[in-house]
Amino acid sequence: MRITSRRGTIVFFLCLGIGLVALAVALNVGWIILNWREGVLLFFGIIFFALIIAGMVVNTIFLVRELRRSEQHDSFINAVTHELKTPVASIRLHLETLQRRDLPEARKQEFYKIMLSDADRLTETVEQVLRAGRAGDRRAGREKAEVDFGQLVQDCLEAIRTRHHLSAQSMRYEQALNNGNGVRVLGSPEDLRTAVSNVLENAVKYSGDHIDVAVRLETPDQKRVLLKVKDEGVGIAQEDLKRIFKRFHRVGGRSLAHIKGTGLGLFIVRSIAKKHGGKAFAHSEGEGRGTTVTIELPRISSASTDA
Repeated sequence: MRITSRRGTIVFFLCLGIGLVALAVALNVGWIILNWREGVLLFFGIIFFALIIAGMVVNTIFLVRELRRSEQHDSFINAVTHELKTPVASIRLHLETLQRRDLPEARKQEFYKIMLSDADRLTETVEQVLRAGRAGDRRAGREKAEVDFGQLVQDCLEAIRTRHHLSAQSMRYEQALNNGNGVRVLGSPEDLRTAVSNVLENAVKYSGDHIDVAVRLETPDQKRVLLKVKDEGVGIAQEDLKRIFKRFHRVGGRSLAHIKGTGLGLFIVRSIAKKHGGKAFAHSEGEGRGTTVTIELPRISSASTDA
């Protein structure tokens, strides 16, 4: 309800701004017609009205941007609140059940497993928010070292497979290296592991019931390394492709509201890639046709590594 109201406000301010600009243009044209013989007044009048129009346009853009940012912030707060409140309520419920009832040992072990899973979910949510803060801090993660990026990707891949109980066929890995000597990059191992894990987690999360993820590491030349993660899941509409890397943005709206998340994952990925002199981007043929997320990083040449 609140989001609908805010969207109505955006439309109102947008229409108001367009109306004011149109009125200013009409006044400007009318004034020019009436005073076309007065050269100096005409000159200053045109400048004056141009400034008014520019100010109105800038003001309207600013208002719409701030309203959208506020809407994204509210969505983030709601998502984080849900991600924190749900596991806490679950843990409390199971603890109260254990306290009040004498359950069989097998049932107790089942409850312990559920509570541990909820505790992991809480920890992951908190860490995700902390990572977002770290990703937005340009001073963080300056400590860099040579990293075997290929091995890092494989380690993250195995961790995701284990966490989600996936087979090697469900999440396939392939290397296409032009020299066969591995891939090394200069960066923070912790940050790079976070970026790769977030992309892999997103691919699994948005794959639906049938998980089919292809992970490919490429070296198109001596200066770049590309990590491409392709899923066959929900896909992304063309108008959303540029927004998915923004803070708090989540794909799909209400249709995918059941998917857990804070809207920070890809923002963190892009921020880490930029810090390492690279970039992150996505490609999708549209909704229901899967998504490919690519991380591009500068590569340490084999010559410099050998030296």
